[in-house]
Amino acid sequence: MGRSLVLNATLKPLAVVPARRAVVLVLKEKADIVASNGVVFRSERVEVPAPCVVRLRYFVHVPYRAGTALTRRAVFARDGWACQYCGNAAENMDHVLPKSRGGPHSWDNVVAACRRCNSRKENRLPHEVGLSLSRVPRIPADGFRLSLGQLEPEWEEYL
Repeated sequence: MGRSLVLNATLKPLAVVPARRAVVLVLKEKADIVASNGVVFRSERVEVPAPCVVRLRYFVHVPYRAGTALTRRAVFARDGWACQYCGNAAENMDHVLPKSRGGPHSWDNVVAACRRCNSRKENRLPHEVGLSLSRVPRIPADGFRLSLGQLEPEWEEYL
């Protein structure tokens, strides 16, 4: 079962839902199919193409969010699921300036790290242990795209 991108009536992306939920929105006439991947859901009387992208028939007001939420998934996606110290697969989040030394829990102080580098660094600064960052942590420009995880090719023109 796949995932579907849900667009507002203005074609602005709102969320990603399971394909089954998107089919329910279409059957309840709350949304229209914009793009399909060729798979068809069948019942005794109805055939519905599996939607990759659906557009709501009515406008949904979304409250303004000042910044991108700092989540584990978003940090890993920003850093390409790679340790920012050695380049291996990341398993942990690490505070560059440790919280025990007054470091904030913010986008510009958190990086993805492998277990080995995180254990080696502990509550010290990277240069104290001989580690260096491959790139400086930053606040992501497009937080919605980061929260999606792996992107479907059909979604590109709507993001």
